[in-house]
Amino acid sequence: MTRPIRVLSLYEGFFAGGARILHSDVVAGLSQGGAQQHRVLSLTSAARRDASMQSARDDTRFRRLQQAGVVIDTFDRIAGDRPLAPEEFTATELARAAALFTEADVVLSLKEQPLSLVVALERAGLLPDRPIAACLHRSDPTHSGPALEWLTDAAGSGAVTATISCAESTSLAYANAGVVAREARVIDNGIDTRRFRPGTRVQRRRIRAGLGIPDSAPVVLLAARFDAMKDPGLFLRAVATHARRAPGAHYVMCGSGMTADNPAFRALRAESGVGESVNLHALGLREDMPELYRIADIVALTSAFGEASPLCLVEGAASGAVPVTTDVGDAARMIDGFGLVTARDESSIVAAWTHALAHRPALRAAAVAARGRLDRRRMIDDYRGAIAGLLLADLVAV
Repeated sequence: MTRPIRVLSLYEGFFAGGARILHSDVVAGLSQGGAQQHRVLSLTSAARRDASMQSARDDTRFRRLQQAGVVIDTFDRIAGDRPLAPEEFTATELARAAALFTEADVVLSLKEQPLSLVVALERAGLLPDRPIAACLHRSDPTHSGPALEWLTDAAGSGAVTATISCAESTSLAYANAGVVAREARVIDNGIDTRRFRPGTRVQRRRIRAGLGIPDSAPVVLLAARFDAMKDPGLFLRAVATHARRAPGAHYVMCGSGMTADNPAFRALRAESGVGESVNLHALGLREDMPELYRIADIVALTSAFGEASPLCLVEGAASGAVPVTTDVGDAARMIDGFGLVTARDESSIVAAWTHALAHRPALRAAAVAARGRLDRRRMIDDYRGAIAGLLLADLVAV
């Protein structure tokens, strides 16, 4: 093929989340090389998430893709608590989607939720014969709701020809859930180590001062949305216990819904026993995550389910923070050698935080030394090869 490979990515919508960060990073990176031409179709133009309304055009991922020259089409819909079902698409939307599928050589679906569109096109007899890969980013597919059935059906019919998982645990979990595609690949996550890097003492002092955090205070950071999957209640209970032992410590929570403006967050804080005397900074959505990671001594993850290859752990590690996580997805494999894995109870988490702070210099040095294997360039190269491989496999199958 002498012209660029044309790739269409399907998004449920543009809103905060690690999977969208990662996939958008891949698309932006691949679109720069000239060998592939990328386009995005978002099934929604805004999202109601975690007690806030988020416009797609205001999203960092949306803007970055546009800056990279990626054309983005959106349907005039609002993403809510559940994904769009196949029967909800209009004839106009299906016709538009069918035209975009026809123009593409390969179609990628960001997670399984957008596959409702593939199912709808197939039912309407409008689905062109194109290789379609579902890019999967969780280790508990049963929490995908009806989207798991759409993926299972589409893979069973041959409409979805491949899965690309971000973790070994993800690939295994979906196979066990009955997803059988012609091809299954695993591509480990990678990050931009130029953005996520340790800060100088001057930088750290400036950033901390802006948040009212003393230069010498221990800082524990949770970067996650306000969602049961992330279990913010467990983090807050650990904070309540740890703060009694280390009253000078500061705790930073950032992500959609992690703010005092969210009544559910306020209620959970009170229920968890985190009083007003605790140095808790609930910052909500932030666009300065590299800076926040640089001031953290610990990047924490207290997730209960659903994680595959959590970006916050490697972003924090590359910035010099020590990852401390519950045993979810491939988290233990990801941080092997420079982080700590803990049981899902506050006493175990507090013990792990205490250990991490006591051994901070050695663990920080190990985390910084691992930056090379965390870099995004390897991930983008792997996706480049996978997309070319999908097209070749489809041609051979014909």
